[in-house]
Amino acid sequence: MSSRFQIKWIIDQNNAGKLIKGFLKEEEISRTALTDIKFKGGSILVNGKEENVRYKLKEEDLLTVIFPPEFPSEGVQGESIPIKILFEDEYLLVVNKPAGMSTIPSREHPIGSLANALIGYYDRIGLKATSHIVTRLDRDTSGLVLVAKHRHAHHLFSKEQQSGNVKRTYEAFASGMVKPDKDTIEQPIGRKDASIIEREVRTDGQYACTHFMVIKRHTTFTHIELQLETGRTHQIRVHMSFLGHPLLGDDLYGGDTALITRQALHCKQIKFIHPFSGQEMSFTAPLPADMKRLKADLL
Repeated sequence: MSSRFQIKWIIDQNNAGKLIKGFLKEEEISRTALTDIKFKGGSILVNGKEENVRYKLKEEDLLTVIFPPEFPSEGVQGESIPIKILFEDEYLLVVNKPAGMSTIPSREHPIGSLANALIGYYDRIGLKATSHIVTRLDRDTSGLVLVAKHRHAHHLFSKEQQSGNVKRTYEAFASGMVKPDKDTIEQPIGRKDASIIEREVRTDGQYACTHFMVIKRHTTFTHIELQLETGRTHQIRVHMSFLGHPLLGDDLYGGDTALITRQALHCKQIKFIHPFSGQEMSFTAPLPADMKRLKADLL
């Protein structure tokens, strides 16, 4: 695998006559990225020959942009931690994160995160990159995480997220008898006063929208499916607690820990448009063992 991220285009009739600078702007490559390419070890090639951004493209030219190598942030060391990779290509990975693993290092958990594991994996395959995690999950939430392999790929995914084209579906077990069978929660979420971690529904918070559907009800808890329109910190956990149905195991928001000792929340599906191929992609991950045991109680 190449140690440097690169993108190639064969110039068609519609793009012939454009300057490289203008063409790359249309391809969402920023001025900052072009500056980095020029001064930090990248290259712009046309038919294998180095050219500058004022070159006028011709039909059937092969344009190659080679980005400079990336390096991990200070303090984020690579670690030899197994990663369950469901999909990988030169642009992205989809991984299944276990509960108990932070997505990124924190003051409380400076090692053992998915970011540490990714950097260790990149070292092993010879990829000069840092971790670009597109869809984060809380430490004790399990399931699918989308990872970009390069800053430019992350930039394109961020635009897709803003357009609502990166969709995640969750399964959860909530306390009590959740009603109705389906509904939408639109309540703003903000940081709770005097807390750096806890969030709450509050009028001065950010807009947040969660859709849920009941899968099955138990005498003491309900199995639900959820989809997010927004991605606020702890959004599902806060919204379900606001409804009076905190997630089982979620002691931060009032959930009962008798049946499970972490929030019973799992990202089971992720759908997105591949930013380079344009292909629709969809991945699923089954419930982990601790949540499967809860599901068995419903049968």
